[in-house]
Amino acid sequence: MDGQGLIRRCASCGKKNRIPAGRLADAGRCGACRAPLPALAEPIEADPALFDQVVSQAKVPVLVDFWAAWCGPCRMVAPEVKKTAGEMAGRAIVLKVDTEAWPALAERFRVMSIPNLVVLKDGRVVRQQPGAVDHHQMTAWLREAGS
Repeated sequence: MDGQGLIRRCASCGKKNRIPAGRLADAGRCGACRAPLPALAEPIEADPALFDQVVSQAKVPVLVDFWAAWCGPCRMVAPEVKKTAGEMAGRAIVLKVDTEAWPALAERFRVMSIPNLVVLKDGRVVRQQPGAVDHHQMTAWLREAGS
């Protein structure tokens, strides 16, 4: 991601496509070959600039997983976060924030323990919970935030 959007490769032709932060939940087409580019279905590693872009521009709820590599429960919840991103593709965006790399971002959300899951809608926190939960709970939060 740069100041202008996320770069995604087309699965058909391999060309790079720039996707604006506000359009990450949308399906589109490759600018080169016109093949479909599905809505983002993977968690995005976010730095503060990307985080602020996505949260301010997203038209759908955003799930943020605050984590660290040394955290056992974070590693346990990572597959659930990934599954949530896949299930909610087109209806939510999933970000991952490494609290070791970006402690100020974690401090902004008063993250005291990890994993810490935050759901934002229109730039506002609608839910925040420390501790591991399964993807069913995460998708329920996102559906509730999107309604």
